Amino acid sequence: MQEFSVSYRIRLLQTDEGWSVSCLDLPGCHSQGTSRDEALANIREAIALWLEVEAEEAGVKHMETLDLTL
Repeated sequence: MQEFSVSYRIRLLQTDEGWSVSCLDLPGCHSQGTSRDEALANIREAIALWLEVEAEEAGVKHMETLDLTL
């Protein structure tokens, strides 16, 4: 069986206030967190929301996110 996934490049930056993270492949897709793990969880959510908004603006009527194994 073969699994397919989409990978996104991200950049994590640690500052005195915590972690900031940007998805380099999706313009304007950024997030942050007080810990590295929180920042990673938040960017996953931000990427999903970014893709939803992009789909809406493109006129997509329905979108689903599924794990599919072939």
